[in-house]
Amino acid sequence: MSGPAEIIEQLAKQATRLTSPCGEGQMVWHRWDNLHGSQPPLVLLHGGFGSWTHWARAIPLLSKHYDVITADLPGLGDSSDAPEPHTPGGLAAIVSAGLDHILPADHPFHLAGFSFGGMLGSIVAATQQQRCRTFTAVGASGFGDLHYIVEGIRLPDPDMNEAEIVELHRSNLKLLMFANARSSDDLAVFIHRNNVSRARIRSRRLSVSDALVRALPQISARIGGIWGELDVTGGGVDKISARAEMFRDLQPDAPFDVINGAGHWVMYEAENRFSEALLHQLDRRKSVS
Repeated sequence: MSGPAEIIEQLAKQATRLTSPCGEGQMVWHRWDNLHGSQPPLVLLHGGFGSWTHWARAIPLLSKHYDVITADLPGLGDSSDAPEPHTPGGLAAIVSAGLDHILPADHPFHLAGFSFGGMLGSIVAATQQQRCRTFTAVGASGFGDLHYIVEGIRLPDPDMNEAEIVELHRSNLKLLMFANARSSDDLAVFIHRNNVSRARIRSRRLSVSDALVRALPQISARIGGIWGELDVTGGGVDKISARAEMFRDLQPDAPFDVINGAGHWVMYEAENRFSEALLHQLDRRKSVS
């Protein structure tokens, strides 16, 4: 059986690596081509302190139906640093320009963004207008007071041994990302630890902005949402429902799925139910996109 590093390496090898300008360097993208259809590609934006690997469990499921394109957001993963000051609009502009760089000018796409990537994705969707067919927010930030900041996240001390570092990351995952402790398996710890070690943008202060709320009315794409029922950043079922109402005030038929028993990192903790929900949402919106 393959270990976590081998699983991620094998998944990356199945993709085409693409780049676009980012500050003085480059933004890194990965693309998995689906050979059985001609749908617009599905672009996935990861969360704060993350990389494309936030989507590792969902990619094999989603790529059966769509070409899947993932980004390493500016200052995260393998992408270069973004020019300062770091703002939602400035970071989203780099992502939007990156899509213009890696896709033909007249090529439409679907867009889904997780957490911090959901906030940036809302601005990208508004910027791209008709070219963005659908926008799906996944446990997204950018809701101002509705977004709950989780306290108690710790970084490893220099004198910690390997076992203590692993246990610390498991604890952090349980606090922020997962509803169930058993979800903090070896692959999740590997992904999280590797991503945190490469993060150069401190996204938490940006996540409490209302950038997504302000972008939503400007989006011409069909919008929708997917949240884990027990997502601690969601602030509880009532606040998650308030987000759904916000979407439906703009588009009354906007789909909004809440995955029972799942936490913030819903596409890892409940990858099958998440992927089914996203694919169903995309299918529902085809006729009106």
